Amino acid sequence: MQPTISIPKHWPYPRFNLEQRTQQGIILGLYYYPSGTELAEQFDDGWRYVLMPNKNSDEISYLQEEQIQPLTPEELLSEITAEIKFYQQQISILQQQLALLTGGFTNA
Repeated sequence: MQPTISIPKHWPYPRFNLEQRTQQGIILGLYYYPSGTELAEQFDDGWRYVLMPNKNSDEISYLQEEQIQPLTPEELLSEITAEIKFYQQQISILQQQLALLTGGFTNA
């Protein structure tokens, strides 16, 4: 079963998704300041996003929708391809370590 998020019908739908990669980083969370609330009066109404610049960072930024730029398809492809190559290298290293431990006998 996939987790679901319910958004009240009178709220606009967010432009970006959880875990979406953007120019500013990966979206970790989002929250909404409804019109007519104190927070919306102070900071403007609308969606806010919590982003982490990269997965090795402990920095977090809080941005409004208009401050976020999505990645182009080419940038997204490049990022994902680089991550796949990284993990393939990690798997290869682990397979070599496993082969040393088992004397070359693995079920892989």
